[in-house]
Amino acid sequence: MSHPGAHKPTIRERLEQLEREQLSPHATLAAESKGRERPTEPDPVRTEFQRDRDRIIHLCRAFRRLAHKTQVFIAPREDHLRTRLSHTLEVSQIGRTIAKALRLNEDLTEAMSLGHDVGHTPFGHAGEWALDEAYRRFDPEAAFCHAEHSVRVLTVLELEGKGLNLTLDTIEGIAAHSKGAEDTGASLAPTATCSLEAMVLRISDRIAYLNHDLDDCLRSGLLRLDDVPRECIEVLGERHSDRVGTMVEDVIARSEGRAGLAMSERVMQAMDELKDFLFQRVYLGPPLQPARTQVYGIIQRLFEHYMESDEAFAADIGTVPGFTQMRARAVCDYIAGMTDRFARDRYVKYFLPSGYPQF
Repeated sequence: MSHPGAHKPTIRERLEQLEREQLSPHATLAAESKGRERPTEPDPVRTEFQRDRDRIIHLCRAFRRLAHKTQVFIAPREDHLRTRLSHTLEVSQIGRTIAKALRLNEDLTEAMSLGHDVGHTPFGHAGEWALDEAYRRFDPEAAFCHAEHSVRVLTVLELEGKGLNLTLDTIEGIAAHSKGAEDTGASLAPTATCSLEAMVLRISDRIAYLNHDLDDCLRSGLLRLDDVPRECIEVLGERHSDRVGTMVEDVIARSEGRAGLAMSERVMQAMDELKDFLFQRVYLGPPLQPARTQVYGIIQRLFEHYMESDEAFAADIGTVPGFTQMRARAVCDYIAGMTDRFARDRYVKYFLPSGYPQF
């Protein structure tokens, strides 16, 4: 029986106690979060990581724009191919499945997953490579990486320059999520600062894009199942759901009860072979080369125009900075935030004759 005047735990406090009782000793507890840059009063209902997730969904405009950013195919005519937003949701689903099975913090995993690509460019991989090249031309010491830019979006650019004030736990996981073309073992390698939830994001991102990019290529006719290395199909499965299930279940089976993540050598090798195949035949392959060339042209010409035209910069971005590096930073931020459609619209506005039919 409670005594009169005794403190009644809030819903948040009860959730935090459940985490202490039920989660793995290796999980990140919301009550032990590293905190926010600007301290805030605790929420009566939601844990800190639930608040991070909600801020990304409800407040982050860059998150909403992901619906109109390409994953692999540029200007696709097929309505069911993935966008950057559907990729994000698939990463979140895979991450939550793994986190729940390993008794890790599902809310933190979800928050990181939803925010991991908000800094991605228009036009998929080609857009990122093109923006990096254009940015370096005007500031040789600079570089563009979508993972780092996702952190910049969430901490600096959103909410009119105030940022979303997410926990450091979420931000650190997003910053470390991308391993590019490295082998799967790099996604599983522990680091001094990465939580297990951050490592779950890293491998979930790899699992998601390998499977949905292959699925999109098969759906579009760019690839046939017979084109895929036979060893990959034999190990991972013939159907999309089989391949996702094989990878996810292998991570769970090899990682349960451990302080790190692991996979079987057999499944990792098949994943790496599939990744190398997709880079060779799709991401860097001949079929998409014409579109990549067009993307480079759009992004480089827009970057040059905003750097050279005070009128265009002032009209679209804002007050013209006095230093080249500051201007290049602002142009990079602006172009990275564009959707595919908006980037094409700006190109039409500045480089095609007035009245030209829009595409």
